[in-house]
Amino acid sequence: MMSTPDPQADPTPIIEDGTAYTSIREPKSPNRLVIEPNQWHQISRKYLVVQLISHGAVLALIVAAALVLSLLAHQTWIWIPAGVLIVLSLWGIVILPRQVRGYGYQLRADDLVFRKGILWQRVVAVPYGRMQLIDITHGPLDRGFGIAQLKFVTAAATTGVVIPGLAQITAETLRDHLIAVAESRRTGL
Repeated sequence: MMSTPDPQADPTPIIEDGTAYTSIREPKSPNRLVIEPNQWHQISRKYLVVQLISHGAVLALIVAAALVLSLLAHQTWIWIPAGVLIVLSLWGIVILPRQVRGYGYQLRADDLVFRKGILWQRVVAVPYGRMQLIDITHGPLDRGFGIAQLKFVTAAATTGVVIPGLAQITAETLRDHLIAVAESRRTGL
């Protein structure tokens, strides 16, 4: 179902502080889930912090393993593969902010559209009536930063969509909204 904006509501856009993306908005309140045609929503910037911490931990493990093997076991050759892994890890950290900006979702009248990717882009439209399961998951770091991921499962195995980095309240609101819309669409099938 598509709701019309309340004309007496605050006309200021619901945009996360510090974002430069005026065309991408993230719902901030369970009472104001913005459902507008052609409106892309961005995932939370906290997801970038969680990913930087995760990638930094992997980089630290690579360096620590290389140091232990080279100093204790006198295996200096370990710096060749460790160097390659370190360069790849650093490259992943450098492009991470752009990758996070590549995530987005759009609520349309009949489906949810999800996009991700920089070079290899993926855009998936999931019809509301085909959604069978909507799952919220979050790991320890996600809980610490107040974010979650929303997973949609349909009958087709290739359309499993995961939207990472949603604020917890946004994920819950979006889940409840999608369940209600999916139930109404399935009754019409």
